[in-house]
Amino acid sequence: MRDAVRQHGTNFQRLVLLAAEVTWNGKQPRFVRVPIDYSTVRQTGIPAGLALRIGAYSGPFTADDGASRFLVGMAASLINEAQTNRMKPVELQIDFDCAESKLAGYQVWLEAIKRKVAPVPVTITALPSWLNAGAFPSLAHAASNYVLQVHSVERPASFDAPFSLCNTQAAVRAVERAARIGVPFRVALPTYGYVFAFDPAGGFIGLSAEGQGRDWPEGTRVREVHSNPIQMAALVRGWVTRRPAAMTGVIWYRLPTIVDNLNWRWPTLGAIIKSHSLRESLRIKSRQVEPGLIEFSLVNDGELDTSSRLAVQVGWSNARLVAGDGLGGFTLVDNGPSTAQFQTQSQPCRLPAGETLKVGWLRFDQDCEVKCELKKL
Repeated sequence: MRDAVRQHGTNFQRLVLLAAEVTWNGKQPRFVRVPIDYSTVRQTGIPAGLALRIGAYSGPFTADDGASRFLVGMAASLINEAQTNRMKPVELQIDFDCAESKLAGYQVWLEAIKRKVAPVPVTITALPSWLNAGAFPSLAHAASNYVLQVHSVERPASFDAPFSLCNTQAAVRAVERAARIGVPFRVALPTYGYVFAFDPAGGFIGLSAEGQGRDWPEGTRVREVHSNPIQMAALVRGWVTRRPAAMTGVIWYRLPTIVDNLNWRWPTLGAIIKSHSLRESLRIKSRQVEPGLIEFSLVNDGELDTSSRLAVQVGWSNARLVAGDGLGGFTLVDNGPSTAQFQTQSQPCRLPAGETLKVGWLRFDQDCEVKCELKKL
């Protein structure tokens, strides 16, 4: 994450840092504080805000009970910590998993937090379904600005059911509805994906997003669903050309890092925010490791991830193949005295934009030149 902030943070107008997350055991709060590297953030010179996630809470909502006092104190503590570390937060984002029926109660919490952390602006995150709730306009005006999260939080109805992480037509409609409320808002767009797991009978088991992959029970069927960068780029182009006056920008969830396998890589997000076209570009590269030993790698130097069944056809002359093997999900198939093929089997090869994958090696009885051809199966 430090590397991602250093290398790419300056491409944005601001950064928002997850500072803490609160969950509830009954009415008792449990929390995790994030050890933010303020020095790295300061070095970018980019304004930064803080985010506080709050898990679902059924109420009651009052301005001076234990839950309210805890959250107000937590918010003030986060702001104080940032200021002590010479970072002046430009906003505090509250991401509360609030039921639509509890939005009026949420406003009680919001107003208490605002009073405590003033003059730091307080932002709330909102779902499209909230826009139709009677209590939302008052909540939005109390916040004075919000982030509209247009990506889906629902799960697929079944393993094979069609599913989109962000329905672009629904997103456009949600922005139009939000504009009629008249409160400034940004639109949150997803860069990430989920892994959904189903049991052999088709029942939903769970999902995995950030962090380490989960160990699923034996027989689990796993399906990955990713945000579509081409669709997200089209949404952004449309809003750059024409957007409601109340829409002030786009916020991306989340900054790519090299270890986040369910997120886009930087070439994809970087191309979109710079209004560059997205292209798929795969090539095969051969490298002589030592005399007679050649290594083959698949290179994705485009802006789009690839997920396809692939084959790498290799040809040579004036040499005899002695040994070889496939790597990275590829299998070596010997096609004859002067050709060989590395190919994926049942699973497609997924290679994020900007990355390289070793697919195999061949050893010959003497040095020779090879010719490579990449095919989609």
